[in-house]
Amino acid sequence: MSTREVPSSGIAHNPGLAILFILLASVFIAATTLLAKALGTDALGAPLHPMQVSFGRFLFAWIAIVTTVAILRPRLIRPDWGNHVARTVCGWGGVTLMFAAAALIPLSDATAISFLNPVFGMILAIPLLGERVGPWRWLAAAIAFAGALLLIRPGAEAIQAGAFLALGAAFMLGLELIFIKRLANRERPIQVLLVNNSLGLLIAGFAVIWVWQPPTPQQWAGLAGLGFAMACAQGCFVNGMARADASFVTPFTYLTLVFAALYDLVIFDVVPDVVSIGGAAVIIAGAALLAWREGRRKGG
Repeated sequence: MSTREVPSSGIAHNPGLAILFILLASVFIAATTLLAKALGTDALGAPLHPMQVSFGRFLFAWIAIVTTVAILRPRLIRPDWGNHVARTVCGWGGVTLMFAAAALIPLSDATAISFLNPVFGMILAIPLLGERVGPWRWLAAAIAFAGALLLIRPGAEAIQAGAFLALGAAFMLGLELIFIKRLANRERPIQVLLVNNSLGLLIAGFAVIWVWQPPTPQQWAGLAGLGFAMACAQGCFVNGMARADASFVTPFTYLTLVFAALYDLVIFDVVPDVVSIGGAAVIIAGAALLAWREGRRKGG
């Protein structure tokens, strides 16, 4: 398809613009983990609980998305509430665990382990979507999990705990992919984002009651930045995916790891060690093999 052809979605196929959107999404996603780490440590005041950080993410992302909907006034249809609720619970659990992990381990490690979510999504699609998984996809999963085992670092208690939190986040986000697939062909992306963040705000608002502590002005600014960065990341990612095939776009999302490591170096003076670099490389190799195989499978 040429860039002049327009699919049924009304958005032209434009690989160059898709790459730009995914690069911007990577910048924003890495920024969310950076802000989560600052809020979960004493960088901006007394550390906030991960559920309070998650509440800020949904609150300010919801404000940004509602404002966008009010301006654009897209046509909305009746939501598939069952899949939306399931997707949101998994997403809220995933980001909360991810924010907890970011406070304990290097951002590059937490980000690398999060790239296991498509692998978990592939495995969960077998019982939940009835998909068949061939030897190439199992090989990709095995490679990615080998990288995760490196980053868990047996024997280092704090790092191990943070790595397991990130692993739990990847599982929850992988499960979320199942429900996203169920919604993808039925509702427009802007509606999915609106419903997801509205439900997420309700869940996070209830959960935060039990751990709430008054944020400092700097922490309020950090929470606002986190929410708006997540909204920008979601918007850029959806626009990027709409303009090119997923198998073409996916490898560019791995640059999130580069931005996360750069932020960690500049802000927290954390330099990735050999284990971090090696484990990340193995996980990315597995995820890249999975993305390549998905492209080949869909292309016939």
